Amino acid sequence: MDPAAGLVDHPYTVYERLRDSAPVHRVTGTDGNPAWLVTRYEDVREALANPLLVLDKRHALPGSYQGLSLPPALDANLLNMDPPDHTRIRRMVVRVFTSRRVEQLRTPIRETADRLLDALGTHGRADLIAAYAAPLPITVICDLLGVPGEHRRDFRVWTDVLAAPDPARPGAAREAVGALHAFFTRLLSDKRREPADDLISDLIAVRDEGDRLSEDELMSLVFLILFAGYENTVQLIGNAVLGLLTHPGQLALLRADPGRLPAAVEEFVRHDGPALLAMRRFPVQDLTIGGVTVAAGETVLLSLSAANRDPRRFPDPDRLDLDRDAAGHLALGHGIHYCVGAPLARLETEIALGALLERLPDLALDIDPAELRWRPSMRARGLLALPVTY
Repeated sequence: MDPAAGLVDHPYTVYERLRDSAPVHRVTGTDGNPAWLVTRYEDVREALANPLLVLDKRHALPGSYQGLSLPPALDANLLNMDPPDHTRIRRMVVRVFTSRRVEQLRTPIRETADRLLDALGTHGRADLIAAYAAPLPITVICDLLGVPGEHRRDFRVWTDVLAAPDPARPGAAREAVGALHAFFTRLLSDKRREPADDLISDLIAVRDEGDRLSEDELMSLVFLILFAGYENTVQLIGNAVLGLLTHPGQLALLRADPGRLPAAVEEFVRHDGPALLAMRRFPVQDLTIGGVTVAAGETVLLSLSAANRDPRRFPDPDRLDLDRDAAGHLALGHGIHYCVGAPLARLETEIALGALLERLPDLALDIDPAELRWRPSMRARGLLALPVTY
């Protein structure tokens, strides 16, 4: 049996098998093309920081797995760039996405969480993804960017299609991309005509102060911030809640001492983070990774989740342990491509969990954990629904 069999349905079981028997293994990407999957912590960490492994698809061999295909207006983003362009654009994001600005969101995030919990009421049944974990981050990131409220539901639908394409609907992803392109074209035009106190207006202004953004780069950057700011956080919140509800001892610890929350978020993201894989990479020359020679231009997939459950780095890694020192996890990346939105994702998750535990003391799963359905994706780790009672 291929040790990678079952990768989409049972990723952690497969990762354990691969780490032991084939830590750098040939797999098939979602488009049917080949790639190398790397699963051990040291190999993944080293590869994430290796400048010879690049993101620019121009370095890919024909017939290799290249990931989602986007039009130039959405594809010129940080996840497809290397220095110096990556350095130039990331510097702009850091200038308008400061820790001070993120911290100023603490009160608005908590107010949004409380509104969503008010809507749930004090007792009942709900899908916590649809009612809480999804609308919270989409509200926060859209408020930050300045996206009008009437467009937020559509945006959730489009991003959900892209995050986990349905093989039964091969045209859905293409339609979603077209809709997103039209949406961002109108949005940027509106912001140019009527600037406001929001991140999109700031990015438009910053591009004229020295390090210029092309129009494709600007639109791609807004797309990436909105997509990643929503997609990763909804999965992180949902996975963290599931982790607590299936580990009652850890839930009791957190209820007894909510001050543990900031450190607990690091363990949640290590234990069951939102991204199974980092963005695909391409060697610019033949490289040896984990004792395996990878030819220039072949696709390399670095498994963040496999690395974070490597027992060589984290003892008893499959156990959720809020007393664990989770420092050094790779869930948010490593090196120059470390997630620029990490402070916001951490803050949102901390506040979302704190409000939930405070407001719903009897929260419990309303389904056998074995019956939960996960997104059918090699890259994203997220629940389709999380039925609960409270």
